[in-house]
Amino acid sequence: MSVAGVLVALLQVALVLAGAPLLVGMMRQLRARLEGRAGAGVLQPWRDLRKLLRRPPMRAVGTSEVFAIAPLVMVATAVAVVAVVPFVSTAAVPRAGADLFVVVGLLALGAVALVLAGLDVGTAFGGMGASREITVLALVEPTLLVAIFALSVPVGSTNLADIVAAAVQDPTRVLSPAGLLAAVALGVAVIAETGRLPVDNPATHLELTMIHEALTLEYAGPDLALVELASWMRLTVFLGLWATLFTPWGVATSTAPWAVLGGVAAIAVKIAVLGAALAVGEVFLAKLRLFRVPELLAGSFLLALLAVTTSYLLA
Repeated sequence: MSVAGVLVALLQVALVLAGAPLLVGMMRQLRARLEGRAGAGVLQPWRDLRKLLRRPPMRAVGTSEVFAIAPLVMVATAVAVVAVVPFVSTAAVPRAGADLFVVVGLLALGAVALVLAGLDVGTAFGGMGASREITVLALVEPTLLVAIFALSVPVGSTNLADIVAAAVQDPTRVLSPAGLLAAVALGVAVIAETGRLPVDNPATHLELTMIHEALTLEYAGPDLALVELASWMRLTVFLGLWATLFTPWGVATSTAPWAVLGGVAAIAVKIAVLGAALAVGEVFLAKLRLFRVPELLAGSFLLALLAVTTSYLLA
């Protein structure tokens, strides 16, 4: 990577670190307003992080190093993905790190680390949440791979920078049948991967419904702050990935300062719009029964397969 590429990667990491809590705060505030509540404010996630970081670290008795390092792995994998995905510019991306399989593998590694931490605790909630989370993960990760692979077929490369650059040069690719099928499939996968309605409810702690929250019950203090920050970063990353792949307008194709600033503004607006749309949709959606979730995810995987088939037929 060039010096400009390193600077752009650091800029992306800084933007996601600072913007992920703001995105979650905006979504919570918008949802509260639509539900007739005042809301805690957009900056409440930052206040929560500050409060958690000030508390002394506490860990469950009998846990191993797996429980201790899981939050660090989650944050590290999220940061690594942010640094290599072409959110702002396609010219500042490392060729090896931006490969589709590397990015999806890093995202899966963060989720698996939290699942292992839930099992390491040895509680009923941890085991239940780990079982549910790994079931969703096993259905979501193939959908992510296949949906994005459908976009790579016309390009002839699984590098995300090449896929986005081709879409910037020819925006009609996004409006093709394969692109529309892949967009729907990836959208459902993003909702499931980030634990949003109707797959999971991030605002509940009911044992019969929670998935992701069951894995974080034993965390406290700075460890919980890292887990929450990693979850918010993953939400930002997935929304940014969808926006970059299917609405590539504004993504810079060089590292010129004005082009990079335009890319920053474009990705910030797109993620905010997607987050607002997700928050509005959650107001009118109810959580699916747990045994209906695999049916939804299987449908999204089928759409991804159809997208790949259509890509080959129309190539």
